[in-house]
Amino acid sequence: MTYEPIMVPQPSPNRTLRTVLIVVGALLTVCCVVGVCVGFWLYRGVKDAVEPTRAAASAYIDDVQAGNYPSAYGRLCDRVRDTMTQEDFARVQAAQLKISSYEITGVNVNNHNGQVTGTVTVQMVQEATGATFTQGMALVKEDGEWRVCQ
Repeated sequence: MTYEPIMVPQPSPNRTLRTVLIVVGALLTVCCVVGVCVGFWLYRGVKDAVEPTRAAASAYIDDVQAGNYPSAYGRLCDRVRDTMTQEDFARVQAAQLKISSYEITGVNVNNHNGQVTGTVTVQMVQEATGATFTQGMALVKEDGEWRVCQ
């Protein structure tokens, strides 16, 4: 008697691993896209919050640098203008060493109980000596405009 081998059907390929990898890859792709969108949204939100503060500080420094003291005085907050006349401000600014260049290195905006304040860090170079120094400028939002309030 001869034995004939029994025909066993080929096992179906196991596709579970491939399915899991596809699902994990799709989830990672969705997470990356959402992360990029949220990051861009946060970046724009922060930039929109600090850019007016940066522009106000830059305009003030540009006015002082150009010797346009009446315009620089107009960029001061009410508290400072109440304690100093425009003539006193011009005299003080004219007596200080001139700035040849500057770079805004940091901007911080705070909202505490509805009072919006900001701090701008500026690195300046003196014209006569070439010395570099860093100065913090306090700003406050008054009537919808940023004003220097040192």
